[in-house]
Amino acid sequence: MKYILFAVTFVIFSLFFNCKAQDDDMVTHVTANELNVVLKEQSNIQILDVRTSKEYEAGHLPNAENIDFLSEGFSKALEGLDKNEPLVIYCKSGRRSGKSLDVFRTLGFTKIYNLEGGILKWKSKGFEVN
Repeated sequence: MKYILFAVTFVIFSLFFNCKAQDDDMVTHVTANELNVVLKEQSNIQILDVRTSKEYEAGHLPNAENIDFLSEGFSKALEGLDKNEPLVIYCKSGRRSGKSLDVFRTLGFTKIYNLEGGILKWKSKGFEVN
């Protein structure tokens, strides 16, 4: 009986706390390799760098727009984006882009790809940076 209770508890815990289980209909967390494929397959995708302008100027994904997550006007600046078109978001390592997801949910964005590991992971794979 103990083993059954342990197994059931383990399965429930795994389902609720698995990182991939955090994906939902709106957000897909992607690796750099996966994002590279997505960008090649979709021409209507928006790319948003949520780092500071100084970080952005030091190198960013091609065709990326910069809106600093830490700025006071972050939510307001997002109004210029199409909420119904797919959107890629990234930062340096994935922390800021992950924290920004609640803002995108609140504003009604429908499809977001969040780059795991941020631009650091993107660069480590040798993908193009402007």
